Amino acid sequence: MQQFHAQRKKEPFLASVGRCTISCILALLTQYALSLVPRFFSASFLLIQLALSVVVLLLVVGFGKWCRKLLGVSASAPAFVFFNILFVWVVYFVIVRQAIPYFIDAVFNGEVAMLFIGVCSILSSDPGLVTHGSSHSDKLDEIKAFEVEVQNESSSLLKRVRYCKSCEAYVKGFDHHCPAFGNCIGQNNHVLFMVLLLGFLTTEASYVMCSFQFARDSKILGGNRFEIGLAGSLVISTMLFTLLQVLWQGGFMAWHIYCICFNIRTDEWINWRKYPEFQVIIQSQPDRSFTEMRFTNPYDKGIVQNVKEFFTVRD
Repeated sequence: MQQFHAQRKKEPFLASVGRCTISCILALLTQYALSLVPRFFSASFLLIQLALSVVVLLLVVGFGKWCRKLLGVSASAPAFVFFNILFVWVVYFVIVRQAIPYFIDAVFNGEVAMLFIGVCSILSSDPGLVTHGSSHSDKLDEIKAFEVEVQNESSSLLKRVRYCKSCEAYVKGFDHHCPAFGNCIGQNNHVLFMVLLLGFLTTEASYVMCSFQFARDSKILGGNRFEIGLAGSLVISTMLFTLLQVLWQGGFMAWHIYCICFNIRTDEWINWRKYPEFQVIIQSQPDRSFTEMRFTNPYDKGIVQNVKEFFTVRD
């Protein structure tokens, strides 16, 4: 673990503060923009408000990219995630919880607390970093040399080592680089990632139910903009935001469960043409002059064994 932290790039303190500040501003801007949807389209169906929220989020993302490209300022994705969670929790604590029974309130606050702990844990987790060579191992010639070594190595330790361009490091069992958590997802923290993803789903689903109960008891659903007020707008907009997150993360989790069942990594599925072990060449028939490359998975040992291997304690 100490070696992992030593190899990660250390950002200057002032730069980190600046990026976190920008993330906080963007999170507040996102939530404010979303609050305009129920404010001005309160009489619309919830499905229409959900679609408008998607448009608003895309516009905010586009604005963030524009600021980064034109002004040279960038935010921290993990900090953006953190501040959005914090904003939703503040809305719940100040407004929504008054309509929620004590037991459910305690459960939801416990879920949020565990979510913060999980985010902090995966930020500092070692995905399975593989050290190689000197401190200049990021040079192109050494990278290529090590990639050849990995492809030719029969050891189970090295045969699924992949290079992450974002972290500029080799990771065992590399699945993908997760910008939202600012870390690679690999052999050592893949289980933690799935548990955290499940935590997000349950917490956000809980908030959707709590906010819906508040909106129903307060009779603000379907009311006009003057009836719902600022508090009502925030409750409905955060409910729309978390509902979108549930839909997105639910699909993402279903994809990862599929990958676990067939013992495949996201990077390997997308970039299988880069890795010879996932390629099988179909020779052409005598009367045809072409060959075809198809995908094959040499690591698939059956669903039961694949799942068992995934949950095996990693070194």
